[in-house]
Amino acid sequence: MYKKVSTDLNFVGREAEVLDFWKEQNVFEESVKQREGAPSYTFYDGPPTANGRPHIGHVLTRAIKDLIPRYRTMKGYQVVRKAGWDTHGLPVELEVEKQLGLNGKDQIEKYGIEPFIEKCKESVWTYKSMWEEFSDKVGFWADMNDPYITYDNSYIESMWWALKKMWDEGLLYKGHKIVPYCPRCGTSLASHEVAQGYKDVEEETVYARFKVKGEENAYFLAWTTTPWTLPSNVALCVHPDLEYVKAKQNDTMYYLAEGMAEAVLGEDYEILERYTGKDLEYKEYEPLFPFAKAEKKAWYVTCADYVTLGEGTGIVHIAPAFGEDDSKVGHRYDLPFVQMVDAKGNLSGGTYWDGTFVKKADPEIIEWLREHGLLYKTARYTHSYPHCWRCGTPLLYYAKDTWFIAMTKVRDRLVANNKTVNWIPKSIGERRFGDWLENVVDWGLSRDRYWGTPLNIWECECGHREAIGSIAELKEKGQNVPENIELHRPFVDQVYLTCPECGKRMKRVPNVIDCWFDSGSMPFAQWHYPFENEKMFQEHFPADFISEAVDQTRGWFYTLMAISTVLFDQAPYKNVIVLGLVQDENGQKMSKSKGNAVDPMEMLEKFGADAIRWYFYTNSAPWLPSRFYEGAVTECQRKFLGTLWNTYAFYVLYAEIDQFNPMEHALVEEELSIMDRWLLSKLNTLIRTVDTYLENYCITEAAKALEDFVDELSNWYVRRGRERYWGKEMTADKINAYMTLQEALVTVAKLAAPMIPFMSEEIYRNLVAGLDPAAPKSVHLCDYPVCDESRIHPELENAMEEVLEIVVAGRACRNNAAIKNRQPIGRMYVKTPKEALPEEYAAVIRDELNVKEIVFTQDVRDFTTYTFKPQLRTVGPKYGKLLGKIRTLLTELDGNDAMGILRSGKPLSFDIEGTAVELAEEDLLIESTQKSGFMAETEGELTVVLDTNLSPELLEEGFMREVISKLQTMRKEAGFEVTDHIEVSYWGSEHAQKQIQVNERTIAKEVLADQMHAGSSLEGAYEKEWNVNGEKVSFAVKRI
Repeated sequence: MYKKVSTDLNFVGREAEVLDFWKEQNVFEESVKQREGAPSYTFYDGPPTANGRPHIGHVLTRAIKDLIPRYRTMKGYQVVRKAGWDTHGLPVELEVEKQLGLNGKDQIEKYGIEPFIEKCKESVWTYKSMWEEFSDKVGFWADMNDPYITYDNSYIESMWWALKKMWDEGLLYKGHKIVPYCPRCGTSLASHEVAQGYKDVEEETVYARFKVKGEENAYFLAWTTTPWTLPSNVALCVHPDLEYVKAKQNDTMYYLAEGMAEAVLGEDYEILERYTGKDLEYKEYEPLFPFAKAEKKAWYVTCADYVTLGEGTGIVHIAPAFGEDDSKVGHRYDLPFVQMVDAKGNLSGGTYWDGTFVKKADPEIIEWLREHGLLYKTARYTHSYPHCWRCGTPLLYYAKDTWFIAMTKVRDRLVANNKTVNWIPKSIGERRFGDWLENVVDWGLSRDRYWGTPLNIWECECGHREAIGSIAELKEKGQNVPENIELHRPFVDQVYLTCPECGKRMKRVPNVIDCWFDSGSMPFAQWHYPFENEKMFQEHFPADFISEAVDQTRGWFYTLMAISTVLFDQAPYKNVIVLGLVQDENGQKMSKSKGNAVDPMEMLEKFGADAIRWYFYTNSAPWLPSRFYEGAVTECQRKFLGTLWNTYAFYVLYAEIDQFNPMEHALVEEELSIMDRWLLSKLNTLIRTVDTYLENYCITEAAKALEDFVDELSNWYVRRGRERYWGKEMTADKINAYMTLQEALVTVAKLAAPMIPFMSEEIYRNLVAGLDPAAPKSVHLCDYPVCDESRIHPELENAMEEVLEIVVAGRACRNNAAIKNRQPIGRMYVKTPKEALPEEYAAVIRDELNVKEIVFTQDVRDFTTYTFKPQLRTVGPKYGKLLGKIRTLLTELDGNDAMGILRSGKPLSFDIEGTAVELAEEDLLIESTQKSGFMAETEGELTVVLDTNLSPELLEEGFMREVISKLQTMRKEAGFEVTDHIEVSYWGSEHAQKQIQVNERTIAKEVLADQMHAGSSLEGAYEKEWNVNGEKVSFAVKRI
């Protein structure tokens, strides 16, 4: 009737079988189709790039991104999950450059843009099959058969529509600005890209001496972390309101901020004069280098409020070509523009170091300054410096023509739209992302590269510019446009328009756009909106849910918000779960260079997807960093998946023996045991709890609730009720046991299906689909469980919680007394602030703790007392000299009376030599002690006392239980089935044999022994000698 269930924890093979089942039966496709006409729930998947391998962090993102859509599908929504591929950008170009042995833009253009583009198109699919296999193994469901691809004409055309709309609204403009620039890649970066590439570096910084004009032996001291910018220096800058000094040191005069004088000059200097920064404005100095040429007035002091005293000298050197602040000062003072660095990042323009990369030129520039007496000192300095996130080259802040989207014009709308989003956690949305939007800068959109969406601006030499918003418009206005024009370079570069102003030929600008614009356009471009699928777009915008790692706050989260705000004036998503980064066991960032990176495919092959998914759900809140290592996954697998699987295996084992089919039975409600009623109440509370948590995107909390329930299901309900499944007759109690456990397992499988889709499927198919032809064939085609409030009994759950607290305390007493649980105890006493538990609960406690009698009492002072010592940390400072006498008085107290006073909320009060002493509970070290023959355990207001005096009758019963346990162990070791009947022979000490003989009938019944006799070994039997409570005894067991 049931598929046999192995109890090993090797889930990988089983997951492969489930995956085959999903594919053969088109379960994912059916889960979407069966909800046609239902309310729509929209999930956007941030598109991965197929020319990079998946890493372990992608398991986390896919686990979270898969969970919510599965849950919403089971809740009755139609969740269309369109996969996508991010295909443009420099990472692809760099990979192709490497494959072709090219280095830089000159060699690409020599090779040919068209063949280079074709190679890029091939390269983006390098790891496509790996990504698809990876997604399958993780259990990530998305429509891989009809993905959106960002290099497709239809996708690009939608982006052209969006860019034209921005152009028409005056938000797309060309500006000559200081931009972050990668000299290796030959292109600028947007601010959100710069944010991804900061690295801590230690560099040699320079305190340079600028010779003051008209003063003998006098210098301005200025500090810089970028010596390579000094050849382009045209001014110095001070804060107009700060105090500056002229200080003498060894016959040399230095101008610098008074607040930095001691830090820079040391103590050996004399202040000659004081000035404000404003006093120094326009004071001239001689240029550092002889090769700098200026067409305008240069080399004098300027003023600006951004100068601070945090570091350096309070005087900043100005090179308008290499910094945003410098550029602003340059415009305000009409300074000359000197740019002695070329587009490759090499010094140029007649310096002594022309052709040398700027960072490599730093030591040579420093040495030249030293040789010419223009270096005051150098200092090592560690700071965070931006590097290209694609190739790792240090970025330059470089003045160049760039196309921008004027995000500063929509700042208020960005901020307002962000406030409509439910960020999880809120702090990311309010602070990290919110602050980013508050300080948003214009989006540097253009890239001087090849493989990307071409910027759809055509311009004429007369100055007229025009944006093209569709292929149809291009064909309408363009000359000789091919019917099937590909919207990439070099093809669109060969299309010319006729200028409506002067009639001359208009040419497309040579730039492509930031590939982050591609991914940020996916809400509409995936549907080729507005050219088609208008209804589909409107039904799926904005997204109900997205999720990516925290680094996307300045990546995809931002570009989605930016584009959506400009085009539609609303947030593109309603709920965002931000994910923390995955680290190694020691909290270090994973990387191949450190040797601590793990291969996700290897981990999936070793542990299976459910184990890793569950680890990420329960290890920490999703937005916190996760420390991933094999030991943690193993423990997680054992603790939850192993417990659930073994409970399921237990049910199948006995249900198969009894050929129990739940379709043929029903719960006998009036005969439900207290344990059944408790479990069904807990189960429905669990449904309500997990459903509420997932409804509110509280993933870790939902997983923990499931984990706690499964622990109680296995280690309390099943363990307490195992004997109910052993009887031969199909009694009402046995039916209830089966039906209750079956309902719990099936419900847990459904509740956990979005989280552990493979195991849930396995359990459901064996317990439901395999027995009921009318049932959905997959758990993922089922509705999510609905709580039956009529089955929830809070008073029952609270009472059982008290039972468990008493049992835990009772077990602690047994452990402390070194009395095994198989040894019966005559009596236990329970002191609790609540009313005595009804008999049906007391019976559970007696059976669980193997106690003959329970006495509920409010007075356990006959068995326990308390001892008190002063807490030196608090009592010492208050009553130092009286400490010895306080200690003595505490030893003389009646412990129970004193504890009663403290529990009433009052302090213990004494008068010692006329000094009033009051000791609250926090002033005391309190220990619970017990009298001889008793063992007590106190937890809060609960006290449990065991009478550890054992009568001969109790010892005999304990011996019998030990014998049963040993024989059950031998049955298992011999490989007997649970239904096998056996023959038992025993021999040993006279006392042991006598006790076994007296209890033969009871023992035989428990171990399914049809024959049991004293004697010697049995032929062909499994034999073993044991020490049973100090008595040596041997057994032989043989299957009949």
